Amino acid sequence: MEVSKGVASLELDFNGQIIYPTLIWDEEMAVLIDTGCPGQMKDLLVAMDQHGVAFKKLKVVILTHQDIDHIGSLPELVQHDNASIKVYAHKLDVPYIEGHLPLLKDGHIANPPKGKVDELLNDNQELPYCGGIRVIHTPGHTPGHISLYLKQSKILVAGDSMYSENGTLQGIHIPTTLDIELAQQTLKKYVDLDIASVICYHGGVSNENINGQINKILAQA
Repeated sequence: MEVSKGVASLELDFNGQIIYPTLIWDEEMAVLIDTGCPGQMKDLLVAMDQHGVAFKKLKVVILTHQDIDHIGSLPELVQHDNASIKVYAHKLDVPYIEGHLPLLKDGHIANPPKGKVDELLNDNQELPYCGGIRVIHTPGHTPGHISLYLKQSKILVAGDSMYSENGTLQGIHIPTTLDIELAQQTLKKYVDLDIASVICYHGGVSNENINGQINKILAQA
């Protein structure tokens, strides 16, 4: 689903569960936010092709956090066709993504996917790609969880900081959140943003009265 010009929420099916990585592109390059589950490399390529984005344009992968459904196809992506892809993640989740520490929620999985992170991200950092991407450190779901604000389109890529159902934001997903109180507190970072749409990794796009929805979630916390 193309949410705005050059921004698409990719719909990937993994054993009946739909997840929504985000693809951003312009004339020069493409950026992929999260990589799906292990074995979804072909699904990603098909989804990119549906939006007319060739794999050779993909120059950056940004990981919102360490969970296996977000980093699953990272090893295949960076090795595909001698790709030249720079990988970004928040410094607090990097040791888990690179395999130096067991994944906090998926540590029981033998031989989990892992990949080298090229650049460490910090709160409020701005990346110059595709009209500007602002990094928002939103810990709670994991220590290094980040969200991304796309300045040009005013889209918030929320990762797993929130989930949505039928286009309505539902707040944090308590069963998969490591620090519930912290996760609820970090939602306050969204209040002052001018948000046209939100892409949740679980649930997809919400695009009606976003700031009002977020304020309602905070009031109920």
